[in-house]
Amino acid sequence: MKDKQFAVIGLGRFGTALITELSRMGCEVLAIDNDEARVNDVMDMATHAVQADALDEQAYKALGIGNFDVAVVSIGENMQANILATIMLKELGVKKVVAKAKDALHGKVLGKIGADLVIYPEKEMGIKLARSLVSQNILDQIYLSAEYSIMELLAPDSFAGKSLVEIGLRNKMGITVLAIKRGEKINAAPMADHIIESGDVLVAIGRNDDLEKLSTLES
Repeated sequence: MKDKQFAVIGLGRFGTALITELSRMGCEVLAIDNDEARVNDVMDMATHAVQADALDEQAYKALGIGNFDVAVVSIGENMQANILATIMLKELGVKKVVAKAKDALHGKVLGKIGADLVIYPEKEMGIKLARSLVSQNILDQIYLSAEYSIMELLAPDSFAGKSLVEIGLRNKMGITVLAIKRGEKINAAPMADHIIESGDVLVAIGRNDDLEKLSTLES
């Protein structure tokens, strides 16, 4: 991951947060925005921070954007610029273009024009917050698509003393337990005969609806 080159176009709250975290992880990050103040704000975090128009093809070429592994179009309010920048980045040869969408229609357009991944930060955070408020079991959730997620949640008390095969998450709910956290220890790819203890944290993958049902089981 650290060997990859990332470009973030649009330095609003989402773009800035993304740059902050990628930089913290030791990644090489190019930050681009047409607002000088925003560029200055990330100057100390990003590997390179450049003031440029998101639709300036010559600027992209001068920056060698086509050699980047991932470019994230995080332009928020200007939908036209968001869409055109996505097209331009794909045409310039960026390996993976991630685009931020405002709504389903916008996301559909981005998908049609070649975005490799379309994200809905506000929608996903809203769903995540609602689920965490309803279920105290959910600790974290990573959305893989509109249908699938990886969820980290406290094992219901009813699971304590039972093995994974006895609980039957895969057979009954189509959910696969990828790992089990017990204190500081992590058991990656636990076997079917692994016994769940009270306080264990499950890292599971499955359909969102099925994971939601699991999260609402009595703890």
